Amino acid sequence: MRRVKKIWKKYEHNKLAHGIFLLIYIGVTSLSLYLAQKSVTAFLLLLSSLLLLYYTKFTNLTKWLVAGIVLVFLLPFTASHGDAYQSYMEVSTLVGIYIAMALGLNIVVGMAGLLDLGFVAFFAVGAYTYSIFASSQASHFMPFGTFPLSGESFWIFIVIGCLVAALFGILLGIPVLRVKGDYLAIVTLGFGEIIRIIFNNLDRPVNITNGAMGIPSVTPPRLFGIDFLYPSQFYFIVLVILLITIFTVRRFEHSKIGRSWKAVRENEIAAQSMGIPLVRTKLLAFAIGASFSGMMGVVFAAKQAFVDPTSFTLLESFTILVMVVLGGMGSVPGVILGASVMTILNLQVLSELTNWLNQLSLSGIISIPYALSPAKMQRLIFGAILITFALYRPQGLIPAKNRRFDEKELQRLNRKAISENKKIEQKGV
Repeated sequence: MRRVKKIWKKYEHNKLAHGIFLLIYIGVTSLSLYLAQKSVTAFLLLLSSLLLLYYTKFTNLTKWLVAGIVLVFLLPFTASHGDAYQSYMEVSTLVGIYIAMALGLNIVVGMAGLLDLGFVAFFAVGAYTYSIFASSQASHFMPFGTFPLSGESFWIFIVIGCLVAALFGILLGIPVLRVKGDYLAIVTLGFGEIIRIIFNNLDRPVNITNGAMGIPSVTPPRLFGIDFLYPSQFYFIVLVILLITIFTVRRFEHSKIGRSWKAVRENEIAAQSMGIPLVRTKLLAFAIGASFSGMMGVVFAAKQAFVDPTSFTLLESFTILVMVVLGGMGSVPGVILGASVMTILNLQVLSELTNWLNQLSLSGIISIPYALSPAKMQRLIFGAILITFALYRPQGLIPAKNRRFDEKELQRLNRKAISENKKIEQKGV
């Protein structure tokens, strides 16, 4: 163990060693996925190269370039030579969707400190906004226009879904400005359930959402005459939106409004005494966080080609909140990791483990009741993970870090500014 620590300390700041190791790792895992097309392990190992990349000492530009090569070229190419290609892309697409939603919730919960238990409502708003007009459903209540709209309208509805979800975020924020803590959680929980019930019952007297039957035959996106029908195509749409989301969240995090959110989170009274407008700051948090969820709701509706209220239950809101808490509240890299871990654990690891145990049961090696299969015990496993992290790592997988400044550099700049001000005053005299 001591020898391992010595080796780690020796190469901890060696960029060349990091680059060689990362290159070998990405090459081996890519080749493994290319040769073993149905290997979930190879798929997960290739994705984990992004986590290794995060801990290297390269510049941010280098990290983004390497991550882009892995996600845009290596992952789709190495997975595309087998029957499991679309299933891999389906998992990757859903990981991107949940990461974007978790980043939106992280603004509300992690940065602004506003506990929101009904965040999936904004996801539902975006999904129904596109589904209603991209199907024949709108013809039931719209006296003009031809429906469904063409697939080219999808790209406009991404922006529309963003704006409509932001509007609903403001509508949620207005009545909850005077409450906080447990009362805020209860109000947002009720808001999420109200939205789901409205969509579930809005089939009479005017049929707007088709009620519990849902909206089928949603028009797929179209670009340059090509219809987007497969997960491998939606993967690139989600990747672009996710890149925009991460860039926007990072810019907000270190901006004036981001610092205002953190000040409100720490102490509302102190923040208000420093001149931070509480109403505008909280409303911006709700609106911006909801907008990312609304965009992904549009993508989800187009990908599934079917929308109904069962996709937007309270359990989904809890799942997104767990992603934020598990990754680290207020930490953008942590939330990305938490959302990835939870989604992959849910969609691939538990299902593959269940299939493996079922095969052992059929072979007579072991006998496990179906009710105790990992897929059925999903919520129990998630709860155990959350309790474990709450006890032993309460700050999450990657805790939030405040930006550090060089004290000597700040003092030098301060002295320079003072000297320049004195020169200006002397010239004025």
